[in-house]
Amino acid sequence: MSGCADDLTAVDVELTPTLLGRVSGGNASNVTSLYGTIDHDNVFGLNLTVPEDAKEVVKTWDTRESLEKWVDSGEDDEMIVHVPFTENVRVRSVVVKLGRGETCPRRVRLYVNSPHGIDFSDQSKPTQDLALLENSEQGVEYPVRVSAFASVNSVTLFFSDSPGGERSRVYFIGFKGESKRPLKEPGSKLDLAAANAADAPVDRLKETAPGSQSTIR
Repeated sequence: MSGCADDLTAVDVELTPTLLGRVSGGNASNVTSLYGTIDHDNVFGLNLTVPEDAKEVVKTWDTRESLEKWVDSGEDDEMIVHVPFTENVRVRSVVVKLGRGETCPRRVRLYVNSPHGIDFSDQSKPTQDLALLENSEQGVEYPVRVSAFASVNSVTLFFSDSPGGERSRVYFIGFKGESKRPLKEPGSKLDLAAANAADAPVDRLKETAPGSQSTIR
């Protein structure tokens, strides 16, 4: 598939990748890891050396820098990882920790709300096409276009373009943003009144003026 030539690319819009070690306060305090909203049982990948490893790289936030588990592409440097959510979420940024050197993918295409993911023959235009930083020792946070990721039930990531052209490696995939409704504990009932739900802090960003963007730093 060819990349987008419009304003959805990371190169064309002013969205700056951020090393996680440099993330500070400010607007970031309103945004949290979406790990708890991911449907982990239904995460899957294509062209992986071990198909089950797709679940292994969707780690908890505090283990995002760990090198103990990873996923490698199989026949070439292209791989797809499909990550569904248990509810609609607003995604503010995608966070990835990649292999280095010959195994570092330099591109990821993001597709939202594809219930069954995509495959390598899919010719549809990605929701966003990102150029990835090479050889970072830390995970890197890539802000996304908020208007395109305002109501998301899945994100499919298509990694490609490693320098070696034979293999790509990913250690961590995560997302930052907001849940669009209060979460409930597994097995418990959610008895929150509608009026109280409207006051939940996670919904404050709904009042942002249309067309405005927020860059997480």
